[in-house]
Amino acid sequence: MRSETEGPAPGEPESARTAGGAASAGADDFAGEAGTAGSAGDAAGSTGASEGDEGAKRKRRKRSSDGSSSFWRELPILIGVALVLALVIKSFVVQAFYIPSASMESTLQIGDRVLVNKLVYRMRDIERGDIVVFSGLDSWDPAVPGSEPANPVLRGLRSVGTAFGLVAGEKDYIKRVIGLPGDHVVCCEAATGRVTVNGIPLDETSYLYTDPDTGEQNVPSAMKFDVVVPPERLWVMGDHREVSWDSRGHQADSGSGTIPLKSVVGRAFVIIWPVSHWRVLEIPATFHQPGLGGTALSALPMTLGLAAATPVVWLRRRPRRRP
Repeated sequence: MRSETEGPAPGEPESARTAGGAASAGADDFAGEAGTAGSAGDAAGSTGASEGDEGAKRKRRKRSSDGSSSFWRELPILIGVALVLALVIKSFVVQAFYIPSASMESTLQIGDRVLVNKLVYRMRDIERGDIVVFSGLDSWDPAVPGSEPANPVLRGLRSVGTAFGLVAGEKDYIKRVIGLPGDHVVCCEAATGRVTVNGIPLDETSYLYTDPDTGEQNVPSAMKFDVVVPPERLWVMGDHREVSWDSRGHQADSGSGTIPLKSVVGRAFVIIWPVSHWRVLEIPATFHQPGLGGTALSALPMTLGLAAATPVVWLRRRPRRRP
C-alpha cells in the first residue's frame, strides 16, 4: 500500500488517479468553505454582541435621560406641595414672625424671628405673662406704617415674606399679657412704684429693659392707669416701657386700651433667629403668685374632663371574664 505522497502505484489507471485527486480537491474545498463559514459566523457573532452592547448603552442613556426629565417635570409639583403644606401649617399650627421695633427689648431684639403657636389657646386659656401676637386692626393703628404694593408680584412676594417671618406684618403687634378679663390693673403701688394686678405687686425686674450703657432699668410705668379689664379683653404692655406704645397709650380708645381676645393670633414661645438669641420664652415667676388668681379656674375644665374620663378608661382596660 502506498501513500498519496508517493504517487500512483504501477499499473494504476489514470481515471482512478483523477478521481482520487478530485475527491481530495473536493475535501480541501469543503474544508476551506467550512473555515470561511466559521470565520463569517464568528464575525457575525462579534457584530451581534457589539450591537447588543450599543443597544444596552442606548437604553441606559434613555433611562437616565427619562429620569432626569421626570425629575424636572416633578420638581414644580414638589415645590407647590411644599408651599401648600407650609401655608397650611402657617395658617393653623405655627408661624414665624419678624420683630420690627424695640418695644419688647431686651426680651426681643429688632430683627429677631419668633415662632408663634396658634393651637395653644385651643388647649388652654391665655395666661398672664404670655407674650402674644395679635392684630391691632380692631382698635390700634398698624404697627409698621406702609401701603400695599400696587404690583401683584410684589404683593405676592410680600405676603410670602410675611407668612415666613421674613418681613414685618403691617397689622400685627407683639406684647406681654399683664391683665386678664376682670383683672384690676393699677400703676403704680405707692410704696414700691410697681404695677399691681388685683392688689398684688409684680416683680418685673427679670424682663424689663435695662440700658446696657448706664445699667439703669426702665421703671414699670411712667404713665398712670387704673383699669378693670372688660370681659373678653386683655391688658398688654411691652417690656421696654419707655418706648412701647401699648395699652397705656390707647386708654382713650374703646376698651380703655385693652385688646379683644379674638384678635390674638397665638403665643410666641421661642426665638429661632439669630442663633445667638435662641431661647424659649417662658412665663416669668412673678405671674405664678397665688394671689393673682385665675390659674386654677383656667385648669378646672381640663381637670374635670380628666376626672370624668378616668373611670371610663379603667372599665375599658379591666379584663373580662370568659363564660
